Formats: sequence, structure tokens, C-alpha cells
Amino acid sequence: MSNEKLGSVMAALLLLLLGATLLGQLFARLRQPKVVGEILAGILLGPTLLGHLAPAPVRAIFGTGADDPSSVVLGFIYQLGLLMLMFVSGFSIRHVLSKENRAPTAWILGVGAPLRFFLALGVSLLLPLGAFIGTANSRPALAIVFAIATAVTSIPVISRIFYDLGILHTRFASLILGAAVFEDVMLWGLFSIATAIATATLDATQGALVQTILAHVAVNLAYVFVGLLVMPAVLRRLGQARWNVLAREAPIAWVMTILFGYVVVASLLDVTLIFGAFLAGFGIV
Repeated sequence: MSNEKLGSVMAALLLLLLGATLLGQLFARLRQPKVVGEILAGILLGPTLLGHLAPAPVRAIFGTGADDPSSVVLGFIYQLGLLMLMFVSGFSIRHVLSKENRAPTAWILGVGAPLRFFLALGVSLLLPLGAFIGTANSRPALAIVFAIATAVTSIPVISRIFYDLGILHTRFASLILGAAVFEDVMLWGLFSIATAIATATLDATQGALVQTILAHVAVNLAYVFVGLLVMPAVLRRLGQARWNVLAREAPIAWVMTILFGYVVVASLLDVTLIFGAFLAGFGIV
């Protein structure tokens, strides 16, 4: 990377850091979660406002996207920060599947997401969504996507709000975030179904497409359940093993190894990476 590009990346990080910090502190003084101010800073510095008013300087600082080095570096930093946030969230709610939490979590799963999803699905039939239907011209697929957008939970944003409010370690946070992970796994499966409806035709390929969808959902569910029920005990034994010099002499390196390992496996299995980071934090003992 040239000095010019490196300077652009540093300028972008400087603007983002100052904007997020200042607006975050402002919202904290207004007794609101800091993350709301930080999101607002991104809107102001992004293409919505500053990029619209001064597109040339914004492209020079933040990059033009695609293969632009500045955009690649900033995208990596964004993804790394998101994964670290999910890792901390998972670490903070390790008791999500404890005996006293199972019944409330099941109630939240059984009522919360289905209620929002089916209510939005019914409302979508009454809304003029024709302008968003796309080239596939599939109203059922559009209705499912609309309902998913209504029911989906932004786990990173909720995690940060809980952190800002100082309640990330509480049982309430454990219940909400634990249920949110399972909800999002199910909704990702529904999104795959919507994609299939939009692209499939009534021929022999439809059966193969359905099998692909079922396999994808099954892999995501298996990954989450193994991460919640099996891997914590495995990591405990690995961390206490005599040969594990990394865990004994360099605990931070050991923790980061677990995080990166989970994310790599998630990427190989085509599992949403934030689930990997969340489960890595959950498995740490």
C-alpha cells in the first residue's frame, strides 16, 4: 500500500473515531445508548450525507469500494470489530442454556419471532410492494423477505446497547441474546427458502435446490448446537491440558486462537460468521 493510500486509511479512521466518540458521548449525556450516536456518526460521514454533499473528498478518504485498498482495509476493520463485539457478547451470556433459562428462552422463541414474522407476512399482502418485487416477479418471495426484515434481530446492535446500559452480564441479556441467535438461524433458513422461490422453476432442478436449502439450514443449526452444548466442555479440557503452552503462557493468544478458529470453521461451512464469534465467546471458560 502506498503512503497516499495509507494516509487515506488513517484519515478515515480518524474521522470515524472522532465522530463516533463525540456523538456517542452526546447521546450518553442525553441518557441514550452510545451506539445510537455512533450509528448516527456513520450516517453523517457516509454516503447518505457527507458523501452526497462532497462525493469527491469522501471517495478519496473512504475509498471507492470494490478493490480499492482503502475500502478493503476499512471493511476488514469493520468486520473484525463486529466479530469482537459478538465474541464479548457470547462470553458475557455463557449461562444462556442453564436450567433456569431454558423455559423462558423457549417461550421467547415460540412467541416472539413467529408473532412478528406472521404479522408482517399478513400485512405485506395489504401493502403496495410492487415496486420492490424485482425481476423474478415473485410476490410470495417478496412477502417472506419483508416478514424476515421485520422479525430479524440485530444481535450486534442489541449487544452493544446492553453493554452501554451495563446489563450485558444479566439474565435478561442472556435470555434475549440467546433467543436472538436461534431466531436468526431460523430466519436465515427462511431467507434461503425465499431465494429459492424467487429463482426456482417447476423442473428437475427445484428438488436439488430444496435439498441445498435444507442442507444449509441443517448445517447452521448443527453448528450452533455443537457450539452451545459440546464445545464449551471440549475447550475446557483443551485449556487445562498440560501440553497447551499457549493457554498457560499466553492466554490472550489462546482466546484469539479460539475466536479465529471458530470463524474459519464457520466460513468453511457457510455459516454466518457472527454466529461463530458469538459461540467462540460462549465456549470460553
